This record gives sequence, structure tokens and C-alpha cells, in this order.
Amino acid sequence: MEIATSRTGRVTLTLFFWLLVVFLYLPIAVLALFSFNDGDPSFPLAGFTTHWYRDVLSNDTLITALGRSAIVATVSSLIAVALGVMTSFALIRRRFFGKPVVSALVFSPLVIPYLVFGISLLLIFTLVDKVLTETFGVYFGLGLHSVIIGHVVVALPYTILTILPLLERLSVSLDEAAKDLGANPRETFRRVTLPLLMPALISAFLVAFTLSFDEFAIASFLAGTQQTWPVYLFAQLRVPRLLPQLIAVSSVVFVGSLALILSAEIGRRLAQRRYGAEYSGGGFAA
Repeated sequence: MEIATSRTGRVTLTLFFWLLVVFLYLPIAVLALFSFNDGDPSFPLAGFTTHWYRDVLSNDTLITALGRSAIVATVSSLIAVALGVMTSFALIRRRFFGKPVVSALVFSPLVIPYLVFGISLLLIFTLVDKVLTETFGVYFGLGLHSVIIGHVVVALPYTILTILPLLERLSVSLDEAAKDLGANPRETFRRVTLPLLMPALISAFLVAFTLSFDEFAIASFLAGTQQTWPVYLFAQLRVPRLLPQLIAVSSVVFVGSLALILSAEIGRRLAQRRYGAEYSGGGFAA
């Protein structure tokens, strides 16, 4: 009998799991508690209030920063998922010269610190601006577009790692059957492959969105004057009077992220039940 499947092993793993959950989420729970505290974020609590949440709605700079982060995360995630699908197909179902090198370059952001990426991209954009200005009189500049490019680079390997396992499990015979029935490659992808990949695409989008929305190092170098939420949060932590508002917004962001992830997980499980036969390579159910 293996240790992990024994009674002692199950009890130990269960205890370790709940200790890990407490370690990860207890600080967030305390943070949410302070968002309803009528006073400084410290113990003992001064009383219950919701006015910090109302104050957030009147903070135009904070709302703008949240909107920018949402835009950057949405656009960069969509681009990263689209590139991830194409790259996954190339790595799984195509043979080409230099495939190991391409694979290593695609996954290199996983091992390179974001601080290095931020500095490198800043230098590249500065050089590009110099060339474009001198040659064509065009100025690329820093801003949300630069942050989107940086986030696509770092989110791409995560989307590929999310899509690859499901793509490997999809039987190629499904595409061949669609082609035999008269579907062209575009119709085959849209009507057969894309619906089966949808759970992985949703998961990849959520991973990329979360990564982009919370990313600070790259955005701090590339955002310029258009601060995203993490950059704004870091800058305003030095202002004590705004701390309760930041805590309130952080609590809302956490609850929203949790609800989004739970919804996506429920949708993924329903899709797997619906397309269970295709995932296992057993063909379409009658």
C-alpha cells in the first residue's frame, strides 16, 4: 500500500491542504474585515461601516486605474489566447525546422524575471521610438499599448501550457472526418476543434487575465502616465488616508475574481461532460 493512499497519508494530506488554505486566505479574510472597519486598518476594530466602498466611487483616479487594468488585461488575454492556439497547433501537429529552439523561446518568459522583461522592453521601445522619429516622424511612446505588448509576451507561455494538454487529447480523426464530410479547414476549426477546445481557451483566458490585471513590474516601466491598478496601488500605499479605500477595492477585486474562476470551472466541467467522448478520443456520441 502506498503511503499517500493509506489512512494516515490521507489524513496528513488533508490536514496539510487545509493548513495551506488557511495560510493563503486568512490574510485576505483579514483584509476584507478591515474594509468594513470604521477607523484605521488595525485591531481592535472601531466599528462597522460601508462608507469606504462609497468613497471609492468618488475617487475618479482609482476608478480610471481599475478601468485601464481591465482593458489591458482583456486585450492582452485575447491576443495571448489567439497566439497560444496557433502556437499550440504548430508545436503539436506540425513539423518544422528548429522546433526545439522555437519551443524554448516561447517558454522562456517562465524563467526570466519580470523586472528584466520590463527593463528590456523599455529599452526596446525607446530604441524603436528613436528610429521611427528620425525616419518617419512617428512616435510610438509608452502607455497602455506598450503594457499590452509586454503582458502578451509573459502570458503567452501560460496560455500554451493550458491549451496543449487538451489539444493533445483531441483525436485527429475528428478533423479528418469533418474534411471527409466536405468541410474546409476553416469550417473544421470553427465547428469541430474550437468547441472542443473552448474549456481550455476559457481557462487560458482567465489565467492570462489574472496575470495581466495583477502585474506590476512590467507595467511600472511601460505605463508612462497611464497608471494601471497595481501601479496606482503601489504609489498610493504611501498615503495613509487612502489605505481603507485601497483595501475595499482589493476586497471587491478578490471576490470578483473568485466568482469568475468558480463560474469558469463550472462551465469547464459542464463542457467536459458534454464532450467527454471527444476528449477521450472515443468519437462523437450518438
